[in-house]
Amino acid sequence: MPRQDEMTDETAIDFEDEPEDLEGEDVETASEPSPLLAAIEWDSGGRAVDQTLVGAELIHAFQRQLPNSPGVYRMFDEANEVLYVGKAKSLKKRVASYTRMAGHTNRIARMIRATRHMEFVTTRTETEALLLEANLIKRLRPRFNVLMRDDKSFPYILVSDDHEAPAVFKHRGARSRKGSYFGPFASGGAVGRTVASLQRAFLLRTCTDSVYETRTRPCLLYQIKRCSGPCTREISLEDYAGLVSDAKAFLSGKSAQVKRTIAEAMQEASMDLDFERAAVFRDRLSALAHIQGHQGINPHGVEEADVFAIHQEGGLTCIQVFFFRTNQNWGNRAYFPKADPSLEPGEVLGAFLAQFYEDKPAASLVLLPVEVEDAAILAELLSTRAERRVEIAVPKRGEKRDLVDHATSNAREALGRRLAETSSQARLLAGLKDTFALERVPRRIEVFDNSHIMGTAAVGAMIVAGPQGFAKSQYRKFNIKGQDITPGDDFGMMREVMTRRFSRLIKEEGATGPAPERPPADPEAPEEAADETEMPAWPDLVLVDGGKGQISAVRKILDDLGIADKVTTIGVAKGVDRDAGRERFIVQGREPFSLPPRDPVLYFVQRLRDEAHRFAIGTHRAKRKKELVKNPLDEIGGIGPSRKRALLHHFGTAKAVSRAAMDDLLKVEGISAAMARTIYDHFHERQ
Repeated sequence: MPRQDEMTDETAIDFEDEPEDLEGEDVETASEPSPLLAAIEWDSGGRAVDQTLVGAELIHAFQRQLPNSPGVYRMFDEANEVLYVGKAKSLKKRVASYTRMAGHTNRIARMIRATRHMEFVTTRTETEALLLEANLIKRLRPRFNVLMRDDKSFPYILVSDDHEAPAVFKHRGARSRKGSYFGPFASGGAVGRTVASLQRAFLLRTCTDSVYETRTRPCLLYQIKRCSGPCTREISLEDYAGLVSDAKAFLSGKSAQVKRTIAEAMQEASMDLDFERAAVFRDRLSALAHIQGHQGINPHGVEEADVFAIHQEGGLTCIQVFFFRTNQNWGNRAYFPKADPSLEPGEVLGAFLAQFYEDKPAASLVLLPVEVEDAAILAELLSTRAERRVEIAVPKRGEKRDLVDHATSNAREALGRRLAETSSQARLLAGLKDTFALERVPRRIEVFDNSHIMGTAAVGAMIVAGPQGFAKSQYRKFNIKGQDITPGDDFGMMREVMTRRFSRLIKEEGATGPAPERPPADPEAPEEAADETEMPAWPDLVLVDGGKGQISAVRKILDDLGIADKVTTIGVAKGVDRDAGRERFIVQGREPFSLPPRDPVLYFVQRLRDEAHRFAIGTHRAKRKKELVKNPLDEIGGIGPSRKRALLHHFGTAKAVSRAAMDDLLKVEGISAAMARTIYDHFHERQ
């Protein structure tokens, strides 16, 4: 386990020293406990507290045995689900605060009453406790914690450094490739626009290394002046390196210097009457102005900062994040964390920040609209990870305050839009219940569709919708695998998709069907905000894009699985002439019917069906594209990018490789006798 001063943003917390279960079990202490985490050592009897105790009495029994050291605690309910994860500078003092019988908010009172068990982990410092708390919250997603709903990674711009002609790419994920990374950007669209403008300004290549190596003449991007053509030496590598250097300087914040250099070169070319060359520099200046012109607000006194703002209204919370790097605005993103309405903005923001930076690098300056309790601890943690000083500040005036106010305005507007969408979604779901005579307002709707071309690259798709709209993190795709399905058999494909979907659901959740709605633990307290990650596993309603044939196939599968009475299925058949608005609905126990052309529920169902169709088509196209560009060499074990490149360089095409004799294969650099035999046998055994 690394020391605290060696921890980086890739550091993973090892949970092996946590007690798995303290309910009536002896807690064994490892002979060599982890220096970072350690399970609580109980009294000499080695027993946990009396498990007949509940609520405040149970918490008090645990509290008496706790040390005055930093750590993390977890509270469990009767079903052994985590209610809350918290950290403390002193576990004993922090847990003692829950033993008081009065002075708590409704939220805390409900949590205490529901507590049936607790577990604890000690840490060396409060900073380590904060890190562990954020890890556990993101992993366990407890009901009473502030939960960050968006775990998508941020995109970066990568300028590679491991090639003779560096390329510029959009990058997500681990930074495993050698190169210079610039970001984060708030969205893939922002990166795409910037990369496109960089192509215009600096003519950097965006092709893969394998494409670069196989080019024999300039590509279309060179023809439309989006690349300088280093692959075929339309530009020397030395001159291309200068373009790369200028691009890095611009992305590093030296935009004024780069623009001044280009302007001087344009003036010099103009003085030499080389107007064609001057026009090239003019276009580069225009492209650089385009990049900065689309960034909205560009602070002059803030080179690098993450700016946060928070707005609460209608029981919901919006946190807006702006990213400023190298005096440029690289976009913003809105988050809607799950948080109890009674929490103050500072409490929500403090909990959110710990989760937000759990797997993301921080800017050197983090600007907040309000003070947060653990700002000093969080700043220490972020500084340790970044290996440089990270400051967390609440500006009161000046340009920094203007940035925070601008972010707050965006948070207010984003939350207003979300409230309008949520209200509309609730009305539509209620209308769906009334129109199709459902037992309750659906919390989870699953929509299924297939896509193929004459049976090839066949895929099935499932989308999910609920009170918060489309739950894209729960979309699923199914590659059709059945060997006995006739190409183009939509019924057979739907049977396979539904069988796989509900067989797995039964295996994971049991054949109990949809769970009943859970009322608030306290009748006087408002119901907790919905969260797409808390959607029931079982669908309340299944929509199938198809008529009687498809819906009959679906119902037979559900009947064979013994869950036909637990899942409501509705077929959405295309109307006369396949016109939108004339759909026919197939509902069990009723004759097929249509809805009035302007019925909002009809529009809602159309939107659900169209989203399923979009997802299915997109999945099918991606699969078909992958199959079209598949290289026969990829099927040979032991052939990686380097050997593949060497073979293609030597023979020109994969077809030529397949016809090559053993002696010819042995002449390729990096191909041993054993590998040559493998390649030769692969192609000739197939023949």
